[in-house]
Amino acid sequence: MLANIASFITHAISGLGYLGVAGLMAVESACIPLPSEVILPFSGYLVATGRFSLWLVALAGATGSVVGSMVAYALGAWGGRPLLERYGSYVLVSTDDLDRADRWFERHGDLTILVGRVLPVVRTYIGLPGGMTRMNLWRFNAYTFVGSFVWSLGLAWIGKLLGEHWHTIGGWFHRFDVAIVALVVGAAGWYVYRHVRA
Repeated sequence: MLANIASFITHAISGLGYLGVAGLMAVESACIPLPSEVILPFSGYLVATGRFSLWLVALAGATGSVVGSMVAYALGAWGGRPLLERYGSYVLVSTDDLDRADRWFERHGDLTILVGRVLPVVRTYIGLPGGMTRMNLWRFNAYTFVGSFVWSLGLAWIGKLLGEHWHTIGGWFHRFDVAIVALVVGAAGWYVYRHVRA
């Protein structure tokens, strides 16, 4: 399955150029786990061949991420929040929890979005809490763009360095994915324990 996804990504970028990079990154940022760890290193390889510019790849990646994040933001704002307010108690999410999240994003939303955009796995879904807490849209987009530009530039640069071996980067990122998923599961377990105990 991963081989089929990688093949789809490389064909899309080869055929559509920068538009393909932007479109695929938009899909990833709209909560559909299309791996940017394939999109950007392959684009970096095309930089090494002289077909792409490194800076334009980063720009296309960041622009696509902002577009996709708007979808995630809208889902969080108009779907996620009302849904949790109505049915959250069934999954141990109270209105107090939602209020705490609002306060967190009010104080640290900029940093949360910026850091979330450069973390594997997290970057795909970070737009949802931004929307659920109704974070200021201009700030949300600005920090999404900056974080995504850094992520896109970094991965494309590594792909350029690796050249024909660009695909080997995937193995390294899967190690990070496992660690991040373990942290998320641990945090979720603590959250459930705390709420059941309360």
